Order: sequence, then C-alpha cells, then structure tokens
Amino acid sequence: MRDLDNKASEAKDKKAAIGPDVELDAYSVEPPAHETIQDLKSLPEEDKERMLLAGIDTEESERSGTYIQKDSSSIYAFSHEEGLEVIPIREALEKLDWVKEYYWKLASVDQDKYTARAHLDLHDGYVIRALPGSKISFPVQACLYLEREGSTQNVHNIIIAEEDSELHVITGCATAAHVTEGLHIGISEFFVKKNAKLSFTMIHHWADNMIVRPRSVAKVEEGGLFLSNYVSMKPIKSIQSYPTTYLDGKGAVARFYSLLVGSPGSELDIGGRVYLRGKDTRAEIISRAITNGGNIIARGDLIGEKPGVKGHLECHGLILKGGFMHAIPELTGTVDGVEMSHEAAVGKIAQEEIYYLMSRGLTEEEATATIVRGFLNVDIPGLPPKLKSEIDRAVELSQQEFM
Repeated sequence: MRDLDNKASEAKDKKAAIGPDVELDAYSVEPPAHETIQDLKSLPEEDKERMLLAGIDTEESERSGTYIQKDSSSIYAFSHEEGLEVIPIREALEKLDWVKEYYWKLASVDQDKYTARAHLDLHDGYVIRALPGSKISFPVQACLYLEREGSTQNVHNIIIAEEDSELHVITGCATAAHVTEGLHIGISEFFVKKNAKLSFTMIHHWADNMIVRPRSVAKVEEGGLFLSNYVSMKPIKSIQSYPTTYLDGKGAVARFYSLLVGSPGSELDIGGRVYLRGKDTRAEIISRAITNGGNIIARGDLIGEKPGVKGHLECHGLILKGGFMHAIPELTGTVDGVEMSHEAAVGKIAQEEIYYLMSRGLTEEEATATIVRGFLNVDIPGLPPKLKSEIDRAVELSQQEFM
C-alpha cells in the first residue's frame, strides 16, 4: 500500500514519469543475425501466429507492402504497389542520399539515453514513403519482432507521405512465445507534406516483462492530416511514450487515439503533445484506459500558438480491479483567440449499469464485458475499414484475456 501511495504522490508532479530507470547494459546489444527471406510463407508457424496477434497478416491479404524485422535484422521488405517505397533504413542510408535529409531531423539524438543508444547502436528500422500524388489502396504493415530472450532492439523509422498522397501504416510489435523479457527502443519520424494524409496504427503484443521506449516526432504541413492510433492492451512491464507533433501548415490536423489496458505489474506512461503553430490548425487527443491492477499515466498537451486554432483533449479511465491511474490534461495558449478544451474522468463501472444488463439476462461477467467493450469502442474517423477491423480484433482478443 505504501508503494502505491508513493506512486500517487510522485504523479502529482506532471513531469514525473512512471517505469524503471533502465540499465541499458543489462540487455545484450548484440542480438543474433537472421537471413533475409523472399516469401513470408517460409516463416515458422509460431512466428506467424504471434505476428497475427499484433495485426500482421503474413498472407499479405489486402496489404500494399510489408516490412519484417527479427531482432536486429531486416528479413523482409517489399512494396506491392506503385508509388510506395518500403526500404530497411540502414540500406536506405547507404544507397539513397535523400534519406539523410530526414534522418534525425525531427527527433533529437540527445533527448535521453534511449535516443542516444538508438543513434550509437542502430540495428535497423524502415523507411516507408508514399510518392507525390499516390493513393496507397491498402495498409502497409511493419513488424518489429523479438525472438531472443533478454535482448535489445534499437530501431529508427522514417515515414513520409509526400504532397497529395494518402498512406496507411499498421505496425505490430511482438515477441516470440518463449521470450519473457527484453528492451525495445524505437525512434520514429513522420513527415506529412502538403495536403497529404497519413494514418499510423501501433498494436503491441509484447512479453510480460518487456520494457518499451518509443520516441516519436511528426511534422504536418499545410492541409495535411496525421492520425495516430496506439493500442496497448497486453501485459507489459513498462512503456513510456510521449510523441510530439508540430502542425506547421495552414489547416493542418492531428488526431491521437489511445486504447490502453494496465495489467498487474504493468506501468504505462503514454500521451501526446501537439503544437498548433499554423493558421486554422486542429488537434484532438483521445484516450481510453482501463487498469486491471496496473499503473497508468495518460497525458495530453496542446499548445496553441495562432489565433483561431482549435484543440480538444479527452481522457477517460476505468479502474476494474485495483491499480493506479492519473490523467494529466494540459492546455497552453500563447496568443489571444485560441480555442481549446479538455475533459478527464477516472472511475469505476457503475453497479446499476451491471444490474440493468443482468436484468436483461446477462451474467455479471457478460455485463461487465459489454460495458468494457463499449468503453473501448472509440470512433476513429478517417480509418479504412481494414484498419478499423484490426483494432476491433485487438480489443476483442485483449478483452478476453483481462476479463
């Protein structure tokens, strides 16, 4: 009880983070090398099953391209559609001069020890790029997969939606069934050019004792749209993720949606910050979090820097079976005429709602599951049906486990 009280006290400081201070050298920095493959059908069945749980379809049905990284090795990178490029980042840096114009241009090498490690000991990662005017019909999928117990994975990703293009990316992070712990450090830089549309959906299916440290930054130009969806509903030791987006162009829009479940022993510190710098820019950060005995901080920060910008934060949390939850909405206006709002609520399922559903013939467990399913049903505008179904499937699978 004292430990939980200490966490609550620490969380009063909005700058404090939860999760362990990781000793990087405790994780091996030399994971095994893996050979490239020409066909995803050659993957072991166990790998296929684990990747599917993170939204990765190894049949590549209704996928425009695929990137697979196992431990430190890029093993598969193909585009199946004209106007789309999918390239391992180490290869891209060696062969394509233009990639260097984007590499470490938004994220800072010296932000913390995790960004420094990713720079000094880069394993791989991907460059996904939609060429100007390309409307990529199906999602591109990328899988970052850990197979070696106790290893580290340092990746750097660059995603570019060129002018007037449309691109949907689904990234699944997963571990092999036998893996219990490891460290994943992921740097992602997003560039949404004029009148382009980019949606990025992340689904986690890590091992129980994984530590995950993403560091992401996005830049959206005039008329651009950036949708970011983050789904973490499996048990995990610790995640700290606080991506920053700069809406630099007139009419640029950013929307962040998070679906989080904190299981016993899990510590999730997840949020997002958006700078509304361009005229008529819009931002929305929506979070749904359930603690089933874990500790969760849900953050959101909007900074309005031009008259007429609009932003909204919404964070709702449910405490089912103990745990700790802290919602931290922040709004900052630096000029007259900004329009920003927030709402936050943390509570439990109302007993009368359960009784009502039970009176309709449901068991108490079925009634609770129905309420939880509705709570996690966030309408994400602009998503193609295929991506929406992947998120719904991840919610359903995770719900079955934590209920």
